Amino acid sequence: MPGKRGRKSFKEMDAGIDLIDIPTDEMLKQKLYYSISEVASWFKVNTSLLRYWENEFDILQPRKTRKGDRLFRVEDIKNLQLIYLLLRQRKFSIEGAKAYLKSNKNKIDTETLLVQTLGNFKKFLLELKSSLDR
Repeated sequence: MPGKRGRKSFKEMDAGIDLIDIPTDEMLKQKLYYSISEVASWFKVNTSLLRYWENEFDILQPRKTRKGDRLFRVEDIKNLQLIYLLLRQRKFSIEGAKAYLKSNKNKIDTETLLVQTLGNFKKFLLELKSSLDR
């Protein structure tokens, strides 16, 4: 529905979860800082949501310019991936995600790496399938 207004339903949000498009680590390390709009486009969220998550989670510490623009480092983007995984994919509440991050930091890092690797593998297989269908 092109004219639909308001919040997306949970079903619509779940459908878009696989569509996040975060560059590989090699690509991310080409620049020191990324703008909030660039990072938001990778996660397919509004910039206001990233600002909200910054206020809620202590692990998010983007650098701010004198003008107030947020600049995200690779470390911040990795932390955003953790938060996104907990809130959007695993359906944690904000408070639950905070508690989980405090108590299971090492475990969640491993899980995030696994999810990212499997996502890249899925992307590769889909590209391979589309090239075979031609």
